[in-house]
Amino acid sequence: MTYLNLDKTKLVNLEYSLSREVIRTNRAGSYSSTTVVGCNTRKYHGMLVSPIEHFGGGRFVLLSSLDISLVQHQQVFNLGIRKYQGSHYEPKGHKYMESYEMDLTPKRVYRVGGMLLTTELLMVESEDQLLMKVTLEEAHSPTLIRFKPFLAFRSIHDLTQQNMVANTRYEPVEQGVKIQMYEGFPHLHMQLSKDTEFLAMPDWYRGIEYSKEQHRGYPFKEDLFSPGYFEMEIKKGESLIFSAATNEIKPNGLKAKYTRETQKRIPRNTLLNNLLNSAEQFIQRKGNRIKLLAGYHWYHERLRDTLVALPGLMAYQPNRQHYLDVLAHVIDQVRKVYIAESDLDHRPNSSDVDVPLWVFYTIQEIERMIPEMNICQTYGDAMVEIIQYYMRLKDGAIHLDENGLLYAKVEGKALTWMDAVVDGQPVTWRPGYTVEVNALWYNALCYYLKMCDNHKRHAEADSVRVMAEKVQLSFVETFWNEEEGYLYDYVDGGYKDAAIRPNQVLAASLIFSPLNVEQQKSVIDVLKKELLTPLGLRTLSPSDPKYQGVLEGSQRQRDMAVHQGSVFPWLAAFFAEGYLNIHKRGGLPFIKRMVDDFEGEMGNHCLSTISECFNGNPPHAGKGAISMAWNVAAVIRIIKLIEKYN
Repeated sequence: MTYLNLDKTKLVNLEYSLSREVIRTNRAGSYSSTTVVGCNTRKYHGMLVSPIEHFGGGRFVLLSSLDISLVQHQQVFNLGIRKYQGSHYEPKGHKYMESYEMDLTPKRVYRVGGMLLTTELLMVESEDQLLMKVTLEEAHSPTLIRFKPFLAFRSIHDLTQQNMVANTRYEPVEQGVKIQMYEGFPHLHMQLSKDTEFLAMPDWYRGIEYSKEQHRGYPFKEDLFSPGYFEMEIKKGESLIFSAATNEIKPNGLKAKYTRETQKRIPRNTLLNNLLNSAEQFIQRKGNRIKLLAGYHWYHERLRDTLVALPGLMAYQPNRQHYLDVLAHVIDQVRKVYIAESDLDHRPNSSDVDVPLWVFYTIQEIERMIPEMNICQTYGDAMVEIIQYYMRLKDGAIHLDENGLLYAKVEGKALTWMDAVVDGQPVTWRPGYTVEVNALWYNALCYYLKMCDNHKRHAEADSVRVMAEKVQLSFVETFWNEEEGYLYDYVDGGYKDAAIRPNQVLAASLIFSPLNVEQQKSVIDVLKKELLTPLGLRTLSPSDPKYQGVLEGSQRQRDMAVHQGSVFPWLAAFFAEGYLNIHKRGGLPFIKRMVDDFEGEMGNHCLSTISECFNGNPPHAGKGAISMAWNVAAVIRIIKLIEKYN
């Protein structure tokens, strides 16, 4: 049985179907994304969206959409759908949809009278190529099929309008055409696996609207160009392959290529397999360069996100080398951005004060997964450099205080992952000692100490041990709120911020915790009561006057609210680990229910993946980016934890 299957009764309801998106990638920066009915609701949507080196590697929408029409008895049935002004949708192809399935590939099933048509779509691995397989399953009369492309040739962040600069001419290629609308772009090659006739009917379709952008307060109207359409006969039981690519291909090999690519896919028949599919989509390899994208559609690489996500993303992968290559790349970036930087107060990434400390967490988790790896030989030099880097921070806005804790305060800058800025000022300013930064610092020191002890580096171990003991005492003295039984979020001078936020979960869940068991349990209990939701931890307790339970409105309104109550799933993995550290096997039923809640999310917002964040208020609707690496990784980690305690 197909794990994710949306039937006609749901699909014809546009309020339902337009809120559910899908994305497939090629693991090299290109993607294909739209809603389950094929109606683009974002400027980021497109059938073929690819990075263009000529424009700095940014992503560009080449093929925005593709209308498929069936013709019988001179009657045309268009299966496409676009939104125009006044909630007017034309054509209305969603009315013909029987179902939407996701197994090896996303599959739409259309019924038009006596005709039954299926479409299946995939991205070719490491190539800027989209393949769509179209099969006429049933037909009782001679049938024609048409493919009508709609082109954008613009950045994912912009919109295009009808203009005189666009080159609207096409050139024939084998079983297709190619077109290059603007200088600097590659040609878009549209070819089919069967001889076809291309009928030139160049026209601009004006005033297409993207409802998600409208709701987000951005420009939302666009004009798309269609050069014409392909037409050919299709027989009952026949399959055709449509290809859109930045390079010309040999069309007689399309069917074999589609079969080969399909065989690489992980069947989406369980929650875990859905997540593993999603996990691989964040990998971006170009030549010898490999990195992890933080999320789709608009995120690029973010070092913190990568370090948090890697252990979960690679947990079940048979070939972990891709992810180890990513870690090597991140460590190289940390060395360049932090270790080699001489002006410590004005680093370009000073808002990421904790990033080098996450390297230790990631290496710890890799050691758990690959115990045979020689961690010291592989990562020892990097760990030494990072520890020495923080030890050097003696003066300035970011420094190591005499009590052993890390202090960071830069006016007008957000220095932690809660980095939203409005009108040039951080929304959630947390200056001074921050709880998660110093929890990570203690964990790093202890792990480094373990490495020194294991390799008989006695002199070094003695000095690190003294520092770790100092940090542990100072951490508890500085952050522990004895009266309430949890940790202050940040401390600056005489001010201790008692807002209940999720950052303290790291102190209760990292392998080396500065807290005793009773304190860890108390923190976890408070977080469970105040912040835990079915999809992760809120960023602020609902009992706080600053709490905002719904993330909506303009960019400014969303930035004001995002860390004042929104739910972030990546934090759930740390909560689960802290909870199971305390309750052991007795905590499994509760953690299994958490996984069940995430399973229910597989059919929402973006199918088979986890969104960036969710509303703090029920029903916790998905918000932000449709697929986020560290959130997908978090749920995989929780599943792995359950296995461990079972």
